[in-house]
Amino acid sequence: MAVVFISPKQRQKVFFMGITVVFLLILIFISFGVFLYNPSEVSTALVFNRPKVNVDMAVFDSDSFKNLQPFTEMQIQYSYKATTKTNQQESGFISATSIDEARKILTDEGLTVIEVKEVEVGRDNPFTPYYSSTATQSNGKTETTGGK
Repeated sequence: MAVVFISPKQRQKVFFMGITVVFLLILIFISFGVFLYNPSEVSTALVFNRPKVNVDMAVFDSDSFKNLQPFTEMQIQYSYKATTKTNQQESGFISATSIDEARKILTDEGLTVIEVKEVEVGRDNPFTPYYSSTATQSNGKTETTGGK
């Protein structure tokens, strides 16, 4: 039988100490490599590459540019109440760019304007369906109606 002077616990302790020391050396080597690294110098001279763009100003002198028409103003829908020359009350809708222009159009048609107001666009609740079918029962018969 062989005589062993180093106990198994002591051998295990030396093995783990060796692995720990090697791990710490690798960690120190990597940290020095990362933290002591200086980036390379960048040249401080400004470099400006002039773009090769040619603007043709002769377009502004062409006939097609001179004949361009401006956009027309968007017309708003107004509801109105007015009386005719025979004192009959009339109501309806009219489209114009402003409320003053709507009044002018109505007076040019020979109407006496009582009220002109802008029609609100859209709905109060956008999640309600446009048409819903409801079933009503009367006298034992089922009737389906479509509407808002």
